Amino acid sequence: MTTNTSTNSTPVRAPRLEFAKAAPKAFRALIAFDAAAREGLDPALVELIQIRASHLNHCAYCLHMHTNDARKAGESEDRLHMVAVWREARHFFTEREQAALALTEAVTLVAGAGVPDDVYAEAAARFDERELAQVLALIFTINTWNRVALSTAKAAGTDER
Repeated sequence: MTTNTSTNSTPVRAPRLEFAKAAPKAFRALIAFDAAAREGLDPALVELIQIRASHLNHCAYCLHMHTNDARKAGESEDRLHMVAVWREARHFFTEREQAALALTEAVTLVAGAGVPDDVYAEAAARFDERELAQVLALIFTINTWNRVALSTAKAAGTDER
């Protein structure tokens, strides 16, 4: 394993593969899918979904990126700290956000129990059909991004956007 040193002197594993360079058409397609998924959704909701999926997938790279993006967009530190435990801190989140977070968990962990009917029904009650499709597409894209980052050993804090 190749390592280098980050700014805090902690060893950082070198990326295994520069996915964007090795598979540029696939990378551009994923970027286009991500952009299409976000279309028409509240930016705060977008970041909450991406943060929760990144928690569940243990993707430090994406978690770092999306918590920073959320802060830049004006998200409060209180809400950012509560995303991982949103069920115990529901008062920090709207009913729509709670439905989206529950759906994010179900889709991200789909192999465990599928997407329960009650979780889907709650999301369907909070979002119109187009919005629900956009939320699902966003969940699909962040799960894909998490897998790209984890598979290629992207290190948190190295986002170059």
